[in-house]
Amino acid sequence: MKQRKVPLRKCVACQEMMPKKALIRIVRSPEGEVSIDLTGKKSGRGAYLCGKTACFKLAHKSRALDRALKAPVGAEVYEQLARDFLAVEDEFLAAQARAEEEDEDE
Repeated sequence: MKQRKVPLRKCVACQEMMPKKALIRIVRSPEGEVSIDLTGKKSGRGAYLCGKTACFKLAHKSRALDRALKAPVGAEVYEQLARDFLAVEDEFLAAQARAEEEDEDE
């Protein structure tokens, strides 16, 4: 059976190419709202970050999300994203573990 091509995306902080499912998507909706998109299906402009807290801090320091989303991301948005990032980190890691198990089964 032919292997499917795995879509790759680049982390805006560390610039490392990784499979799309291994990254967390930050999306700016058409209304201008910035949020975390775990499904990867919300409409809007997206940017990807590793699941590492260090990468999130680097993106904040270097304003990488501002450039990737082509809109200024305010300090209050970064604070909200930091809270959301910590809240979804466990869920993201669990989903990543399930995906790895499925890959091993195939």
